[in-house]
Parts: sequence; C-alpha cells; structure tokens
Amino acid sequence: MTAHPSSPSAPPLTERQEARRRRILDASAELARRGGFGAVQMREVAESSNVALGTLYRYFPSKVHLLVATMHDQLERLHETLHRRPPEEPEPAARVAVTLMRAFRALQRDPNLAEAMVRAFTFADRSAGAEVDAVSRLTTAIILDAMGTEGAPTPERLSVARVIAHTWHSTLIGWLSGRASIEQVREDIETACGLVTSAVTGGGAPALRPGGPHAP
Repeated sequence: MTAHPSSPSAPPLTERQEARRRRILDASAELARRGGFGAVQMREVAESSNVALGTLYRYFPSKVHLLVATMHDQLERLHETLHRRPPEEPEPAARVAVTLMRAFRALQRDPNLAEAMVRAFTFADRSAGAEVDAVSRLTTAIILDAMGTEGAPTPERLSVARVIAHTWHSTLIGWLSGRASIEQVREDIETACGLVTSAVTGGGAPALRPGGPHAP
C-alpha cells in the first residue's frame, strides 16, 4: 500500500502536488470557518479545491486526517508569525504564556474552525497518529522557541514543554465546550507556564504545596 502524502514515510511532494495540497487545506479551513466540523464534507472539499474526490482521499484518508492536518497548517502559520514578531517579555515563563494566549486569541476569532480542528484532534484514532504526532511536535516546538532554549533542549525542558502543550489543548477543549471561561483559560495556561522557570534555571520540579493531593 502506498503511503499517502501526509505520511512521514511518503516521498517529498512535487511543486504541483504541494499546490494541490495547499488548495485542499485552504478549502478545509474555509468550510470549517463557515460551519464547524459538520460543514467539512470530503466531497465539498474536493469541489472547492478543484481536485477529484479520489485524489483528495489519497492525500487525506478521512475527514479527521484532513482536519488534524489543517490544525497543523494553522499552527505553522502561527509559528511563522512568532518568528517575525517574537514575544518580548524578559522571563521565559511569561513568553510562553503570551505565545499560547496569542494562539488562543487567534482561535477565538474563528471559533467554528477551532471547534472543527480540536474535535478532530481529540477524537482521532491510531490511523491518524502521524498527523496527531505532527501537531503535538509542532506545539512543543512553539513552546520551546518561546522559552528561548539554545541548542538541543534538555529532557527536562522537553518534558515541561509537553506538559504545557497538553494543558493548552485541554484548555481549548474546556473553552470550546463551554466549561471554561477565557479567564480560566488564562489562569490555567499561566499556572502551567510556571513550570518553565524551574526547567530553565535547573531547579527541578516545583515543590508541592503543603497539604496538596500529592503531599506526603
């Protein structure tokens, strides 16, 4: 079985194939902006992007694959913006928090698109593992960039970045489902970003609060 173009094992896309993939991702995002997850139908994506339906399925085997890839594409655009206009806060933890809130505000402007992408990411099965892993790796890379790490990140910094990424994804789900306010999102992200200080300074994991659930 030939690997589909989104798979890491697939050969690099030609210029023509990359242009076709770009049209597909743009059509997916536009349909999601209009009506959320339910509005993204593979036949409509194919028509909007001017590709054959069979060709679309060769690129993305399902709607979930497509929307998770769309999420990766949107995060790549954010990453490029952050490279052009990086956060200016002096403290690494503050830079990470500002970066993730900037991403959150971008999603706020397109709630239907956010709902579609996060829903697909949350319910993706193993068949979309490559796309999910790509989103997770990119989110972690964005956080590490905001930390300001130089050279190869330490295992501790990678672990902290992954924890913060998990928190960010969880807050998105909470906000989209109406279980968390914007202020709660900010508080949770800033709390998770507090882990950065100990990782950057080499101080180890933050101390447990007395009487907390894991305290001795």
